[in-house]
Formats: sequence, structure tokens, C-alpha cells
Amino acid sequence: MHDSCLPAVLKRAIRTLWFILDGIDQMWLPVVRTWRLNERHYGGLTGLNKAETAAKHGEEQVKVWRRSYDVPPPPMDEQHSFHQIISKARRYADLKPGELPLCESLKDTIARALPFWNNHIAPQIKAGKRVLIAAHGNSLRGIVKHLEGLSDAAIMELNLPTGIPIVYELDDNLKPTKPMQFLGDEETVRKAMEAVAAQGKVKK
Repeated sequence: MHDSCLPAVLKRAIRTLWFILDGIDQMWLPVVRTWRLNERHYGGLTGLNKAETAAKHGEEQVKVWRRSYDVPPPPMDEQHSFHQIISKARRYADLKPGELPLCESLKDTIARALPFWNNHIAPQIKAGKRVLIAAHGNSLRGIVKHLEGLSDAAIMELNLPTGIPIVYELDDNLKPTKPMQFLGDEETVRKAMEAVAAQGKVKK
């Protein structure tokens, strides 16, 4: 039984939450959506196929953009086909001017996700509530890095399997009492992690 739900404002996270709540018959749970749990903003690379981008720029450059800690991709300029769609989206209407980034490194993504963890998620957990988070790979990597004290290099190599629930059990200081648990059979989890690791490689 969960007490509250905290999804990102992107379609994938919202739909994932719908499927979960329908599956556990708790569609009535309170939901607070936040852009701070959104996927990392890939700037000028937004909308591009990862494999095609790798073929154009090289696998190593794409890996640097995607998986390095503090190197952002090229920013999204005003001529980008998605610029107006994103910058004028109603889901971001409450943000202050300049708050919505034009691109993000993983470090930037963590910097915007952690305030929501500290100010909204952590207090609920400390109050004894069970919180269901529906977010994206890089914002979740930020939370994992924070919880487990991972180095910048270690978080670069962490491949969180898409669509596989993760469970953390925390002590009173919000430190993990055991390693993260993936809710899925070992083979399914392994294949999902390999699929994430393979993103951004040139298709043979």
C-alpha cells in the first residue's frame, strides 16, 4: 500500500504511473507531478535517434554527452523543431523565466532533482509514508547517487533498467539498509540493463 505518488510531467512517467496504479487497484492515490523528476534535457540532440546520432558524431562523443557527469550536449537553439513546443508547454507555465534549461549534463539533472527529494520526498518518507516515484533514468540515477553516495565515475556506469520497479528500504536517516532491489526476474532485469547500456551505439 502506497500513500502518495510523485511522477515527472513527461508522458512516459505519467503513463507508467497509470499502469501501476491500475494494476494495484489504487487509482485514487494522491498524485503530485513535478518537472524536477523529468528526464535529462538533451538540448540540441532532442528528437534524434541515438544510433543515428552515434553514426554522425561517433560513439565516444555520444557516450560523453549521454553518460559523463558534467559535460552537457549542445544547447537547444530557437531554430530547433522542438524549441517552441517545449518552451511554451503549459506544463512548465509555473516555472520562472530561465528556470527551464536549454540542455543538461547529468550533474545539472541531479541539481534540479535533489531539491524535490530533499523538500518533498524525504519528509514524507521520514513521516512513515510509502512513496511511489515514477521518473526517468537520469533523474533516478541522481537519487541513487545521493542515497548510495556513489562517485561521479560510478554513476556514469550505472544502467538502471527501463520499466523495472526499484525498491529501497531506508533507515531513519534515509540511508539504504540493503542494496536496491529490482522487482523482476533476473533474466528480464539483465536484458533491460543491457538494452540501456547499448543505447547510443552505432547499429551494425
